[in-house]
Amino acid sequence: MNTMIGRLQGILLEKSAPDLLIDVAGVGYELQAPISTCAVLGRIGDPVILYTHLAIREDAHQLYGFSDKGQRTLFRTLIKVSGVGPKLALAILSGMDVNSFAQCVHAEDINALTKLPGVGKKTAERLIVEMRDRLKEWQTPGPLWDAVSQQEVAAADAILMEAESALIALGYKPTEAAKMLNKVAGQATTPEELIRLALRNSLGNA
Repeated sequence: MNTMIGRLQGILLEKSAPDLLIDVAGVGYELQAPISTCAVLGRIGDPVILYTHLAIREDAHQLYGFSDKGQRTLFRTLIKVSGVGPKLALAILSGMDVNSFAQCVHAEDINALTKLPGVGKKTAERLIVEMRDRLKEWQTPGPLWDAVSQQEVAAADAILMEAESALIALGYKPTEAAKMLNKVAGQATTPEELIRLALRNSLGNA
């Protein structure tokens, strides 16, 4: 049985997109991540949480990191498409968010897909044909773009959970971290921004 690594929580040591180095309890994990994930990780030395996918080949074990489960799900679905490997899947995730990609597939928008790095017309057509049914497996009932509000709530919850875990890692008690974050919930779009707001608010009220 292959050992799987599904999530990493540690300290960001190096960041040179798409390459990352994360220190987890003294062990340095090398990962590759889409630019969209690298952009929200903050600065060197900051705590980070990444959802991961381990690709095992005969000549290498490569770990990929993502800022949320939605990105990882799309990555895993993309690499099942004929002719789409991890490198192209990362490029797609770097150039388009999950909802936008799903909209393009369902609308059969070849022009939008061909604007992504490494995606030509034939690849775009293949993505539409092969991804259309696969996307239905993890979208809510009805067109994906009609369920944006539900996905936004889920995304906000994920950001809140990641921010809380990071504050706990910094030494705050769970109840204290939750109280700090509740005061600034909904005011940020990334865990890092939410943490900064929570810390600023806490210091301002000290």
